[in-house]
Amino acid sequence: MKIAIIGAGFAGLTTARHLRDFGHDVTVFEKVHDVGGVWSTTRLYPGVSTQNGKDTYCLSDFPMPKDYPEWPSGWQVQKYIESYADHFGLRPLIRLSTPVTHAAQGADGRWTVTYRPEGGEERSEVFDFLTICNGIFSAPAVPAFEGAEDFRAAGGMICHSSEFLNLDDARGRHVVVIGYGKSSCDVAVGLADAAGSMTVVARELIWKMPKKLGGVLNYKYLFLTRMGEGLFPYIQLKGVEKFLHGAGRPVRNSMLGSVQGLITRQLGLKKLGALPRGSFERIARSTVSLVTDGFFDLVRQGRIALKRDTAIARLEVADGRRFAVLTSGDRIPADVVICGTGWRQEVPFLDAEVQARLMDDRGNFRLYRHILPVGVRNLAFNGYNSSFFSPLSAEMGALWVAALIGGALRLPPERDQLAATDRRLRWMEERTEGKHARGTNIIPFSMHQIDELLADMDLSIGPMQRFMEWQLPVKPGSYARVAKDLHRRMEAPAGRPALA
Repeated sequence: MKIAIIGAGFAGLTTARHLRDFGHDVTVFEKVHDVGGVWSTTRLYPGVSTQNGKDTYCLSDFPMPKDYPEWPSGWQVQKYIESYADHFGLRPLIRLSTPVTHAAQGADGRWTVTYRPEGGEERSEVFDFLTICNGIFSAPAVPAFEGAEDFRAAGGMICHSSEFLNLDDARGRHVVVIGYGKSSCDVAVGLADAAGSMTVVARELIWKMPKKLGGVLNYKYLFLTRMGEGLFPYIQLKGVEKFLHGAGRPVRNSMLGSVQGLITRQLGLKKLGALPRGSFERIARSTVSLVTDGFFDLVRQGRIALKRDTAIARLEVADGRRFAVLTSGDRIPADVVICGTGWRQEVPFLDAEVQARLMDDRGNFRLYRHILPVGVRNLAFNGYNSSFFSPLSAEMGALWVAALIGGALRLPPERDQLAATDRRLRWMEERTEGKHARGTNIIPFSMHQIDELLADMDLSIGPMQRFMEWQLPVKPGSYARVAKDLHRRMEAPAGRPALA
């Protein structure tokens, strides 16, 4: 088939590679000048780094360089993605600086993709199949602050954390960072030395995980294992998980309580007035945020002022000075306002009628397995599943799409797919208290989702590997065999067992 892919991040590139390897004619459209998606150099704000160590945040048959630190910087991840594109010969498939402006499906099910090459006029091309890999972090969400127009007119700056790329824009200025997630804390630490003052304004404090518990135990041994996932109740409980949330619940509660106590003491949260409300179990409500190196030390030293349980009510200009007035009544100097306020998941290039078919009545993406829009022909998504193991999840999603196109998936009837998708969306919304990113956030259940994709493909990593992952962090390299097994299945002569 002739296939168009929108986006050249982890999802787009792995999809391009595997669909090409299955014999398809693939074209990747990327709106910016480089590959990387969320790791593009157009988004690398000061202080950005991975949350996972390099041994878990990588693709199955392409490990990160040995000379990378355990937690690579954003620049290093972008170089790694570029190396992946070069190593697997993907460059000829990719059209950089070529945004897709429209994708329309004809009566025959094929897609007319309209795009604008850099410096050129709009052009259109017809494809048999479309895969959308623009990611769930596709459009920055910046609040509409009262007084913003006057604030900017007086020389103030308002931007999303992903858009703040020049350290000098903060030098000697009063910086206010909105939010308490990883990007907000990363930016605050990254700019603390340059800024004249640094204030972090958080509507709600969330629990954060130190990279090393007690300064010794890498958090991956607790949360990047199947046991770590099992501590939180999945939509369906089976086996050990059924025990942990049934008769074994006191043991599970004790484990989480011990971790909560250790983190509280290690970070000095009570003394800093930074103890979140609610139990540590809420860390899995949406994203699980790691502690940014040095953040709480800077709060302790007074170099970062933390304003909790409040938000910006309005921005003001008085006597040539700029201020942020908080809902708490505080009035703080503000020259630069940086918003770590999340993202909007958007597909603006699709017709309104198609978008309506993709969404439920609450605006969630109604995608079976976070990939398939049931009832829309020749269309798939990949990367719409925020995961602890995003590169690996994207790779397994790419193989699932290849199996879908090749007729090698074991799927229930469409009616059952829709029912399962709607049940999952309601569960996600309740579990995350509405912070499920329109149905695209699967954290902390990364391996559950990968297991479901493997089951659909009639593939498995084997019981011994699964057993090991209950005790040790998941290693993406253990999944390199999946692509090989799928090739053997799909290329076997008719009538002959593919995995004999």
